[in-house]
Amino acid sequence: MLLAGAGGFVGTCGRFLIGKWSSAMFHGAFPMGTFLVNIIGCFIIGLLFGLLEKAHVMTTGENVMLITGFCGGFTTFSSFADDLWVLGNKGDWTTSLIYLLASVILGVLLVWAGRALIR
Repeated sequence: MLLAGAGGFVGTCGRFLIGKWSSAMFHGAFPMGTFLVNIIGCFIIGLLFGLLEKAHVMTTGENVMLITGFCGGFTTFSSFADDLWVLGNKGDWTTSLIYLLASVILGVLLVWAGRALIR
């Protein structure tokens, strides 16, 4: 539990920093901070699971810290869902649809890319 918490702390701090950075860099309705952490997190978890499957190089503790903790703290599905609700509630259906499709499609592609790099 402490390993998951430590990894989650680092992941959450990373998510916070990327959110602050993206707010300063990108303006508009598109929720860039949540989008970035989710697609980056998909790539990282793809790399980590690829390492685990290929070489079994992670200990149980490393798995808990990196996958459960870090990736769990870094990515944010609940914020993604809320962002979609806010965009839909505003009637911004175009941005909502782009965000939904881009997040899901890029997320799956980046999980694949992470795993493929390890093979």
